Amino acid sequence: MMKRCNALVICIIIVMMSVPLEVTAQFKSDSTHYFRWQQIIAPAAMIGIGTIPLYCSKANDLDTKLQQSMAGSRPAHIDDYMQYAPVVTVYGLNLAGIKGQHNFCDRTILLATSYMIMGISVNVLKTSVGRLRPNGLSHTSFPSGHTATAFMGAEFLYLEYRDTAPWIGYLGYAVATGVALLRVYNNAHYLSDVLAGAGIGILSTRIAYWVYPPLQRLLFGHKDNHTYALAAAPYYDPEYSAICMGCSMWF
Repeated sequence: MMKRCNALVICIIIVMMSVPLEVTAQFKSDSTHYFRWQQIIAPAAMIGIGTIPLYCSKANDLDTKLQQSMAGSRPAHIDDYMQYAPVVTVYGLNLAGIKGQHNFCDRTILLATSYMIMGISVNVLKTSVGRLRPNGLSHTSFPSGHTATAFMGAEFLYLEYRDTAPWIGYLGYAVATGVALLRVYNNAHYLSDVLAGAGIGILSTRIAYWVYPPLQRLLFGHKDNHTYALAAAPYYDPEYSAICMGCSMWF
């Protein structure tokens, strides 16, 4: 019961992190950095609904039945790679000459901030809740990290291209939804796990965009024409079976 209470508190904290922040002059014309309370309704609802089976036995029974009806007999591990597709698409489009909302450095800092918020939130909840996976392999079922990563990337893709080609962002959400369904099909998560993961992923990216103006001012000061360089290189971590990114910055 204590773990479940901790999970509820953590989810509330994640939502409360969504507070209005001052937007610097450099981002006045960029609406992605403006806080609007309506923006937190959908992700907060996803997180809230996803936690219900942790406290309600009837909801948990329904969650279990739905998972059993959707689980497949032959797991498809393509979701391990699909979760990164929206983020890769952002950088691929820029390489192809289709510019997004931000330049490479700002975009990468936004991505890193989103990933940090999402990663901390997901791992703290996994440890605090300790929900057993449907396949019985570990007590890290809630929330789904793959789904959180996919929806974080989908929201990132949408915010970068919503003014030029919003349909690209919608495709990102479709891919992220596919990842969520595959996590259930692969017997790794319940529906509530992926629903909460989706909410955390979306909200993490939103928070990153809201906090970036003051973060950018903190990193680079008040200079309008600051000069900096960023080098980023992806690498594979065999210990966690994950694709990671290393970054270096020069001022």
